Amino acid sequence: MSLRFSVKSGISLLPVIYLLLAAQATEAKNSEDIRCKCICPPYKDIEGQIYNQNVSLKDCNCLHVVEPMPVEGKDVEAYCLRCECKYEERSSGTIKVTIIIYLSVLGLLLLYMVYLTLLEPMLKRRLFGHSQLIQSDDDVGDQQPFANAHDVLSRSRSRTNMLNKVEHAQQRWRRQVQEQRKSVFDRHVVLS
Repeated sequence: MSLRFSVKSGISLLPVIYLLLAAQATEAKNSEDIRCKCICPPYKDIEGQIYNQNVSLKDCNCLHVVEPMPVEGKDVEAYCLRCECKYEERSSGTIKVTIIIYLSVLGLLLLYMVYLTLLEPMLKRRLFGHSQLIQSDDDVGDQQPFANAHDVLSRSRSRTNMLNKVEHAQQRWRRQVQEQRKSVFDRHVVLS
């Protein structure tokens, strides 16, 4: 019951999250979404550095991005020619939506794992009875490995066509295995 409540509350939050992200996407671009990145290699006695600045595409060059300028006078032009500047643009709204979807899927998988580890064994015990699920190794014989599973399935309340098909396939398989055992061990004939 708590699993359904969590999933329903998570699903009901999705429209709210969507509206918040849509409102944010309609606003002007965030200054953190655009930047100019200049990579300047070492020059004379100055170490190489990386400079980032929030500027437009037309201002994405060494003169507008590199502040403070490490060289003076005539060396500025030589220094800037060695720098490689790239304009980068990203969508923080898309990144946020992707992260929210990823975390939602991860949360649903976590809830499903909790269901499989905690709730499902309790439901099986309640449905089939505690004594049928726990058996000692002595009770299970090599001759009939599916005997107890067949009893549990036959006592279940609702049988679907799929369970009947599986049961018939298991019975057919058992007959084939018994026939092969008879042929190999009793008659010493190998089936081809």
